Amino acid sequence: MMVKNEKLNAWVKEIADMCRPDSIYWCNGSKEEYDRMMAKMIASGSATVLKKRSNSFLFRSDPSDVARVEDRTYISTSSRDEAGPTNNWMEPAELKETMKGLYNGCMKGRTMYVIPFSMGPVGSPISKIGVEISDSPYVLCNMHIMTRVSSRVLELLDAGADFIPCLHSIGAPLAEGQKDVQWPCAPIESKYISHFPEENLIWSFGSGYGGNALLGKKCLALRIASAMARREGWMAEHMLILRLTNPEGRQYHIAAAFPSACGKTNLAMMRPTIPGWKCECIGDDIAWMKIGADGRLYAINPENGFFGVAPGTSYDTNPMAMDTVRESVIFTNCALTDDGDVWWEGMTDETPNHLIDWKGRDWTPAGKNDAAHPNARFTAPASQCPVICKDWENTAGVPIDIFIFGGRRSSVVPLVFEAYNWDHGVFLGATAASETTSANIGATGNLRRDPFAMTPFCGYNMGDYFRHWLDMGDRLGKNAPRIFYVNWFRKSPEGMFLWPGFGDNSRVLKWMCERIDGKIGAQKTPIGLLPNAGDLDLAGLDMSAENITELMRVDTEDWLAESPDIERHFAKFGDRLPERLAMQLQELRKRLG
Repeated sequence: MMVKNEKLNAWVKEIADMCRPDSIYWCNGSKEEYDRMMAKMIASGSATVLKKRSNSFLFRSDPSDVARVEDRTYISTSSRDEAGPTNNWMEPAELKETMKGLYNGCMKGRTMYVIPFSMGPVGSPISKIGVEISDSPYVLCNMHIMTRVSSRVLELLDAGADFIPCLHSIGAPLAEGQKDVQWPCAPIESKYISHFPEENLIWSFGSGYGGNALLGKKCLALRIASAMARREGWMAEHMLILRLTNPEGRQYHIAAAFPSACGKTNLAMMRPTIPGWKCECIGDDIAWMKIGADGRLYAINPENGFFGVAPGTSYDTNPMAMDTVRESVIFTNCALTDDGDVWWEGMTDETPNHLIDWKGRDWTPAGKNDAAHPNARFTAPASQCPVICKDWENTAGVPIDIFIFGGRRSSVVPLVFEAYNWDHGVFLGATAASETTSANIGATGNLRRDPFAMTPFCGYNMGDYFRHWLDMGDRLGKNAPRIFYVNWFRKSPEGMFLWPGFGDNSRVLKWMCERIDGKIGAQKTPIGLLPNAGDLDLAGLDMSAENITELMRVDTEDWLAESPDIERHFAKFGDRLPERLAMQLQELRKRLG
């Protein structure tokens, strides 16, 4: 098959000549295509049919290929300074030369899939088209769910639409007669996830897992899109989007940025515990936002599905996610039950007596290892979510009222506070910190500055990214969303979580909505505006006065002790750090005394 788009045809031929697949297949996004690819993987033994869930399948990755590999992820720009201090940088010609050596013949014995996809509703002026070339049928099936793979995209390409080229290979050629393995991938030292933002180009090699291989996700929707957004005057952010409706029917749209595994999906699908309030999900991970004709900021979710962390997800923590994954789901690195279902830690109160673990071995509760990998995932269509908002595919987007930043902090940071103004809010986003989790390779529990939850995902110098946020605020003026900071994870001195979280987080969001409506005041503190006593709706919560006090406590000594770390963090950006943020740090220190 050929399309009329000469640029696309030339690119596909160039990649085929380099990678030398046995055949080329152009994808159309049909159900028949998905079913055929899945049948192929069932026959090869890489997919396990789940008898207990309709049209659902379990995959087990190679133990070396279980998460994002940030130290193998590159932003390749003409100058190192353009990539900035938070990105791994390599000179473009050198990186391409290295990767061309790896790509040379890398698809021998395999089919090369050409996957045309849209990020955002097909044909929307806010959407972008990508074409991923991959030699992995697992990637193709996941892209069916996570993006809009469609013959309609091919029609747009035929009509001359531009596209973002995304090249992926698992890096495991097959010699004639060689038997394939269950999860082919390259060794860690041969893995590269490379971005060339000046060319809107993505090259990935060696990993078949998640965002390393599903190139519409973090690679395109954040790393490349963030650079495009700066050039074009919009925003591409690592944010959930939800609609909250109060008992009077007033709608509020909230976008929130938290690092992975800090409760984004739970909040996006929250079931409020306060009577009369309703929450609907628009997206759980990524927001693309543009200023509308009325001067307000409008957001779309560019994705078509959820790629959620399974462990810890349960009917207690996120019933909407559990209902979303009842059928037509791809599970990766979960455990398999004896009756043909999936299981993971935290899913049920009772642990099964026997499982097949994520490595394919017999498992019992007496074992020392987890049955599911801590970063085990589900890939599910967003349309299956019981609380998906009717406007989640609105091509115009939804108007954002509130931005929330946050992270996983066991101390120092109170439950919630509001920024004094836009610049202060950008300062809060720019200094956000979280204790690391299993979604990242490396030690867990270390405090890591993660500005705007974008450290692994910003496709250019983050000092310039901070400036872009300030510029967007200047353009928005009085229409700018209000900015808040939350910490659901504060612990007592004895190490117990102080806040129940989950559906009760609606109480915090209610306070934010009442703040923007001017219904309630707030108390000034050195770090921002905190709820006045009695303004946070705690009706029905069994919380002691001591715990509430501790949850809201602002210790000036703790914050003063933290300020040198913020200064070191800012120093990394040198003269790219906006002076307005340096002034915010000075003002914080003055308020702390």
